[in-house]
Amino acid sequence: MTDVKLAIAGAQPDQPGPWTALGALGIVFGDLATSPLYTLQTVVQATGGHFTAQSALGILSLIVWTLIVTISVKYCLFVMRADNHGEGGILALMSLVGANTLRGRAAGLTFMGLLGAALLYGDGIITPAISVLSALEGVNVVTDAFKPLVMPLAVVILLLLFGVQRFGTARIGRAFGPIMLLWCVVIALLGLTGVIRQPQVLLAIDPRHAIDFLGHSGTSGFLVLGGAFLCITGGEALYADMGHFGKGPIRLSWYAIVLPALLLSYAGQTALLMERGTIQGNPFFELAPSWAIYPLVVLATAATIIASQAIITGSFSMTRQAMQLGWLPGLNIRQTSDRMYGQIYVPVVNWLMMAATLGVVIGFGSSDRLAGAYGTAVSTTMLLTTCLLFTAMRKVWRWSLPASLVVAGIFLVVDISYFSANLLKIADGGWLPLTFGAIVFGIMAIWRTGIDAVHASLGRLSVPPRRFLADLDSGRISRVPGTAIFLTKATDQIPPIMIDHVRHMGALHHNVIALTVLFEETPRVPDEERCAVELIATDFWHVTIRFGFIEIPDVAAALKRVKGLGGSIDLDKAVYFAMRDLVVSEPRASILSRWALPLFAFLYRNAVRAVDRFSLPPANVVEVARQIEI
Repeated sequence: MTDVKLAIAGAQPDQPGPWTALGALGIVFGDLATSPLYTLQTVVQATGGHFTAQSALGILSLIVWTLIVTISVKYCLFVMRADNHGEGGILALMSLVGANTLRGRAAGLTFMGLLGAALLYGDGIITPAISVLSALEGVNVVTDAFKPLVMPLAVVILLLLFGVQRFGTARIGRAFGPIMLLWCVVIALLGLTGVIRQPQVLLAIDPRHAIDFLGHSGTSGFLVLGGAFLCITGGEALYADMGHFGKGPIRLSWYAIVLPALLLSYAGQTALLMERGTIQGNPFFELAPSWAIYPLVVLATAATIIASQAIITGSFSMTRQAMQLGWLPGLNIRQTSDRMYGQIYVPVVNWLMMAATLGVVIGFGSSDRLAGAYGTAVSTTMLLTTCLLFTAMRKVWRWSLPASLVVAGIFLVVDISYFSANLLKIADGGWLPLTFGAIVFGIMAIWRTGIDAVHASLGRLSVPPRRFLADLDSGRISRVPGTAIFLTKATDQIPPIMIDHVRHMGALHHNVIALTVLFEETPRVPDEERCAVELIATDFWHVTIRFGFIEIPDVAAALKRVKGLGGSIDLDKAVYFAMRDLVVSEPRASILSRWALPLFAFLYRNAVRAVDRFSLPPANVVEVARQIEI
């Protein structure tokens, strides 16, 4: 078990400043910190609202040890150690273990990573809906007069939330940390009042209460397991947002603030269950005095907006990663802050998520009906993360097989238990995020298959360098003043766009650059490794520019830093030539099935143009249409 000791030793937090930890509290822990709003409410529904002291202790023990094993140990100590050059998230983990293709030996690992990422989109649609609804429903504890207004008000809040995304979150982000700190203090104090009245809830720290409850509760215990899982539904955010804050601040916020607050909140709610024996409402709001309900609803709504904001921006970041790794078409990405690199906005993702989230809110209408849809996607992603983590233990950390099996096996037991319990929710709404995830996964697979087919077709159109260069050196190709930059995916052949240009124009510019932009399977590329230059012929260079999978490519700026080009080149006046391809089916059987080809062609046709994706000067770009058969 030496490997395990080394992992824990290497997983110790850095020495983060308190302000960084406060920022991590606001961005990373919104979902986890607001889970007390609906977790025990879901458990109440699963049990019919009837509790004995022993069953209440068993449920609390189950929640306590789920938080400890899954978040405190699995994610904070082990998963966050599997960083890809400081970046986290299931796609970064997939790249770390060397999986980025659906062919060959890595296909299974790639399938896990892509499916996990796709399912997180489904979770991103459910999270804002259930969080905002459960916060607003707190007023029902005092009066039913506002009950008909809860759903419309949730729709208005979510409309505003998605509507302000285009302005970025740099300004409002400064308030996230203090608000979440206030939220954690409030829920901890509320929980403490319940613990003081029923101190025996502290006995739940003994895991035997959880084991005894599951052993004697039969089918109802399995239903409770599905509800208890909601206490960790924001766990993936710790890993996904690691690149923004680092491991130390995230761990400090969790161990010092969020975990104690959650334990006290769940303990206080459990004390209420033990006191009353029967409860029908939401134990979170039932725990508060009546005079505090309205301020608590306001604070809870603010906290759930932060939780929703975190999952939305997380979806933007994951989209960028999938795009750069070649699993999604190029989309328009806007940088919304000149100081915070992670502050980006992806319009098409924002509006699609808004439409789906509002549809879920209107369709389900309340948080208790929506609870059945929540957790299925996340439990699947957590299971897939553990499988990829096992591979990282063996391939990246070089652990022995026994050590890897022991550690991953413990996590798998927990993950499989929750995954199985959440399968019971499929008929009650769990199908919804799974369907969203399956659609996104299908789009990813179709896009990658189509892109591979396009590259193969372009390879057949290319001309070997020797023949083209012979024509260039012999003077059969005239040269005219100016600089032309031809964007190409080819790295070892003359670009088809250059061949077409010479054939139609009968000449080539005096200075010629064949430019290839590559996206690496690492988050960032150091400046000294950004560009590579090869002199192909007189005044003819091939330049390769590399970007990491989380970087926004600025090709024009990168070109100006390239060394080794001719001193007479004026890049500000250079003309960029790019192809605008139109995909059609070959006369013979297509690589893609008949139903998939139209979808790929639609995605390919509507992918962001090179001028936008690569930050090229629009006035200097010439796009040439071309038909490609696949």
